[in-house]
Amino acid sequence: MRIHKEGIGSLVIIGIVLLVINAIIIMLMPFILVSLLGAISVIFFLFIINFFRNPKVITSAEDHEVVAPANGKVVVIEHTHEDEYLKKECKQVSIFMSPMDVHVNRIPIGGEIKYYKYHAGKYLVAWHPKSSTENERTTIALDHRGTSIVFRQIAGALARRIKCYLSENQLVSQGQEFGFIKFGSRVDLFLPLSADIIVKIGDRTKAGRTVIARLK
Repeated sequence: MRIHKEGIGSLVIIGIVLLVINAIIIMLMPFILVSLLGAISVIFFLFIINFFRNPKVITSAEDHEVVAPANGKVVVIEHTHEDEYLKKECKQVSIFMSPMDVHVNRIPIGGEIKYYKYHAGKYLVAWHPKSSTENERTTIALDHRGTSIVFRQIAGALARRIKCYLSENQLVSQGQEFGFIKFGSRVDLFLPLSADIIVKIGDRTKAGRTVIARLK
């Protein structure tokens, strides 16, 4: 299992803390409690390792297809007005990432990054309707053969760290890793009204693999 670079520091710190705690427990507590707390520590550490896993992804979608930027569950499909960059009506698809999902974010379609901005903000639960505009977030706009799409990383109640590796004027490929969000979060996609949405509410997605929509 590959571990994402964002998790190395966290795993080292958590591993040291757990070792110290268990060393103290061994000296002070009965064997049965030592065994129980030791087992809990191992399970917790394995959970953290699982969270930071970074599986290899091969994207095989067509050039005009938009793939999922995140692993998770589709929680929103609606018409909306994107006010930050597109400034017009569009189709929104939102994916909620639970702590059990892979949290690597991937480029939904190839093109050139035209806009990137980080916004400090609140930490409402990721499925809250206002989280898209009020939470800590990054907004990225991409031009694909003259068509603009916007995608947005959104922090949740637990996700307090968003990492994005993009910059304006950068050329990117579909399925390319572009960021990481820790501990439960959400990614929004804003697509043209002409886009044919393939997924439905409740569908599970795989970043870089699941086709979300087709552009016309």
